[in-house]
Amino acid sequence: MAKGPVLFDLEEDTAPRPQVAVAPPVPDLVTAVPQGQAMQMAASLAVRKPSLLVRLFWWLASILIGAMVSIAAWTFVVDLMARYPLLGLVMSVLLGAFVLVLTLLGVREMAAFGRLSRLDGLRHDAAEALAQVDLTAARKVTDRLVTLYKGREETRWGRDRLAGLCGDQMDAEGLLALVEAELLVPLDKAASREVEAAARQVATVTALVPLALADVAAALTANLRMIRRVAEVYGGRSGFFGSWRLTRAVLSHMVATGAVAVGDDLLEPVLGGTILGKLSRRFGEGLVNGALTARVGVAAMEVCRPLPFGEGKRPKVRGIVKNALSGLFSKG
Repeated sequence: MAKGPVLFDLEEDTAPRPQVAVAPPVPDLVTAVPQGQAMQMAASLAVRKPSLLVRLFWWLASILIGAMVSIAAWTFVVDLMARYPLLGLVMSVLLGAFVLVLTLLGVREMAAFGRLSRLDGLRHDAAEALAQVDLTAARKVTDRLVTLYKGREETRWGRDRLAGLCGDQMDAEGLLALVEAELLVPLDKAASREVEAAARQVATVTALVPLALADVAAALTANLRMIRRVAEVYGGRSGFFGSWRLTRAVLSHMVATGAVAVGDDLLEPVLGGTILGKLSRRFGEGLVNGALTARVGVAAMEVCRPLPFGEGKRPKVRGIVKNALSGLFSKG
């Protein structure tokens, strides 16, 4: 047996050696990026229109149930008055009070629709005045806006300044820009605070509540409340049906324009970097849902505002998201 090291002759390896510099990157373990499923589902539920057959069914069912309830109540009261006149009289008074309250609720809903229509008319007339460069029409819009906000304390200082400055404006664009700066800036700030609060609430509930469909219910409820409060800020306080109609209009616009999709570019100002790949799935969903709520809020401001936003005056969704969520999630 040979002593010492043994040498083996190896064939020359002619294959190219792999270079570390050109090696492919390690694949990301996060396979699914949060897409804000709660907000997307809530938006789909809000804008979904029933078919003609379903609407006909509910229309006929409402008429039949209303007729049956009315006939039963009337028969009950008549029979009760025939047997026990005093008790029947009490029930008649209660029934009349119920009908009166129901009528007042209907009147309030009609008034709410009227307020929303007034805001739509102001915005339309202002856009027409700008398009036609009509100073007279712009002055009429200004007078209507001053009347609309006459009882609002937060606009008192702006109305006083506007009364002394509007006479110096010689063109429609300048006059409406002055009105926007003096009257609507404090209202825009108040509406932005409502949007920030709703975005914060939706993000928190989505991130911390693991119950199925709880995030969808929270997102839909928070957005309904936010849109209603934004309308109230601009003078379009709405009732139940008015709020639902306004919500459908806002979310339909969001779905039609594809604004229910969001990514790192929207949330990067809050945390920085490619955050969605570094956060847990639940917290990522919370951030995305909060950001989508902010987008809904900005769309609601555009719909409810009596004047269209001037150049560069439209609120930035990134700024709202940063203000709303920076207190919840700190930068690394």
